[in-house]
Amino acid sequence: MEKIMPDQHNNLMKTLRIAWPIIQAPMAGTSTPALAAAVSNAGGLGSIGVGAMTANEARRAITDLRERTAQPFNVNVFCHPPVKKDATLERQWLERLWPEFERVGAAPPDEIAEAYKSFLDDYAMLSVLLETKPNVVSFHFGLPSAAWIAALRDAGIILFSTATNAVDARLAVASGMHAIVAQGFEAGGHRGMFDQNAEDTQLGTAVLVRELVARVSLPVIAAGGIMDGAGIGAMLRLGAAATQLGTAFIATEQSAADAAFRAAIFSEAAQHTVMTCAISGRPARCLPNRFTALGKSVPADKIPAYPVAYSAGKALHAAAKLKGEFGYGAYWAGQGAPLARALSAEKLMATLCKEMR
Repeated sequence: MEKIMPDQHNNLMKTLRIAWPIIQAPMAGTSTPALAAAVSNAGGLGSIGVGAMTANEARRAITDLRERTAQPFNVNVFCHPPVKKDATLERQWLERLWPEFERVGAAPPDEIAEAYKSFLDDYAMLSVLLETKPNVVSFHFGLPSAAWIAALRDAGIILFSTATNAVDARLAVASGMHAIVAQGFEAGGHRGMFDQNAEDTQLGTAVLVRELVARVSLPVIAAGGIMDGAGIGAMLRLGAAATQLGTAFIATEQSAADAAFRAAIFSEAAQHTVMTCAISGRPARCLPNRFTALGKSVPADKIPAYPVAYSAGKALHAAAKLKGEFGYGAYWAGQGAPLARALSAEKLMATLCKEMR
């Protein structure tokens, strides 16, 4: 491993106090304190996503995680723009979903609301982070205010920002981040674009890593399509300081993925992941199902804003599950899904490290 890790890699690992250049992706709704702790205890950097939690829920999750490990960990928050409600568009969306609700013997809600707050205006969440002081805080969809970034830095917290292109990466550098998570188009879950209305360059992980290593001064963390030690080594050779793996951890014993999600990731669906806005209102890569099929016929401008659309999607999935129908789940997964392994997080970490050697 030492032969493929120049000083920048080792410096980031020393800063993070981890033994292996492996970061488990936050994956809101799928990651758990147990999963993050297992990864951190094995020498990587475990993560939890609190973007869909209230401040009190986040505090409990961080407390739970800290009780499971004395090692560093990462807490991820969402920095999407404040929601602009559109009653007409939202009503039309519910009407479009009516046949799907009817199919599972349910009725859509009378109206849909913002599923959760953005970190940009969630002072209670900021207070929790400053109080609990996780080793790392990472941002997705954008960046908070300069004042909030300064407060987190002054608290001794290391800061990451996702970037899908060089423009967003430069903004992250200028804002005071410590490292950039280069999210390739292969990655599962939501695209981390700061401006979702801008054209998505759809850069793959390898190309994006090379571009950012050449153009930004901060360590670059490769994310997207990395499932094994060979993939980790390849990204390090391309100049990444570390790697972030999400889909690889979905099938671990400690993840919150339900039985239907686990079954889907080991099915033919894993070969055909799709990018869709239909489930949540923002582009996200997931396993194909009834919801993604519906989304193929709907223009993006006919879908309510994120995360308002997500409220409708969650309601439909909940109603369908009661009838034994699992075709409406938000089963976020990347293009590496066919390489998923059903192991405990500890065994997966040991396997990844062995493969790296």
